[in-house]
Amino acid sequence: MNLNNIHNIYFVGVGGIGMSALARYFKANNKQVAGYDKTPTEITDALGSLGINVHFDDAIDNVSGDFLNPENTLVVYTPAIPNNHKELTYFRDNNYTVLKRSQVLGLITENTFCLAVAGTHGKTTTSSILGHLLHECDVEVTAFLGGVTENYNSNLILKGTDVSVVEADEFDRSFLTLSPNLACITSMDADHLDIYGEADALKESFVEFTKRIKPSGKLFVRNGLPISGITYGIEDDSDYSAKNIKIENGSYVFDVKTPVTTIENIRFDLPGRHNLSNALIALAMAVEYGCPHQQLAKALASFKGVKRRFTYQIKTEELVFIDDYAHHPEEINAVHQAVREMYPAKSVLAIFQPHLFSRTKDFADEFAESLSQFDEILLLDIYPARELPIEGVTSSWLLGKIENNNKQLVEKEALVNKIQESEAQVILTIGAGDIGEEVKRIKKGLSVAS
Repeated sequence: MNLNNIHNIYFVGVGGIGMSALARYFKANNKQVAGYDKTPTEITDALGSLGINVHFDDAIDNVSGDFLNPENTLVVYTPAIPNNHKELTYFRDNNYTVLKRSQVLGLITENTFCLAVAGTHGKTTTSSILGHLLHECDVEVTAFLGGVTENYNSNLILKGTDVSVVEADEFDRSFLTLSPNLACITSMDADHLDIYGEADALKESFVEFTKRIKPSGKLFVRNGLPISGITYGIEDDSDYSAKNIKIENGSYVFDVKTPVTTIENIRFDLPGRHNLSNALIALAMAVEYGCPHQQLAKALASFKGVKRRFTYQIKTEELVFIDDYAHHPEEINAVHQAVREMYPAKSVLAIFQPHLFSRTKDFADEFAESLSQFDEILLLDIYPARELPIEGVTSSWLLGKIENNNKQLVEKEALVNKIQESEAQVILTIGAGDIGEEVKRIKKGLSVAS
């Protein structure tokens, strides 16, 4: 399909973080863009400010007439949209070209030099760092991101079209639409078992993804993963390794051993060894692309982070409030490590909103173990996203598995009051549902209390 022949792009689920990046891209390339989403959010507000019309009632009557010609309209949808969605059904029944987001991403990037970031954790931060490094090294790059970067206040970095940076998403095997020149795999922990059924099937999909790399391309893998490639790791014998790691004024300072040299005294501001690992692989891919070492070191030091990835909302001597997207036990472990490394003497309250009934069921014991590490736990109801409830799988059931006496269920309405009652010096909100929508209210409540 030739996207140059398409003038109108209509998005079903335009408020999704990946979908909205595509909407921004097409709008910047002078396409006419509109879409539907379930509820208004900061993302849909931002799209509206760009001139992208978004409506929130599922009815074909709400679609502008400009988008009702199947000859020049492409319809893009996210798998999170149910099959009985009225607008999506109309487009399918009336011979529109209807493609998944991942298919469109594949079409956009197939004629670019593509750098793809795969893995069950770390994709958004790694791809955001990589996009920033290439941008600062004056590469003609477009980066499609799964989060809003602090440097650009956007989930799209747009400096040119020769090179693309994308998140290679394993969910419903979306990454098999890509054909990257350089690719990395950050992790292969079991996840999305509602799609894959078992962990081995997920691993097989990563193997299939490696076969999508172009013949002259390169694969990077975190040291220890069961796939061969250029390795990277922390304080080990990997091809790319972070060495001599120190913490100075809340930042990491370290050296990077490459296959041919050592880059010394690199500074990186994001806390946590998981973020250090993300920075290392982004740096390695940029080095292999051909960026100058000293320019890369300067660029990495200027990276400010991604919203909802260990994002500081309050940072004073008396109180710290951090918001993070972690929604898998390993991600919660990584956040815990970062918090304890930065604030070893302070008590930590974690507010967690489980994401998906299936994920909660599949990893209940692992969630309980990871959450038990915090000093206090407040647990919100499970965020269902695309799923219907599973009998017996509730936040109350999960709470019973947590080996920590300082724990309780809480409704959103009572959340601020419960947090204010705590004497914890570090407050942490974690989860991939709509808990992020509560952050402003919590921040305001904590500011009033202090």
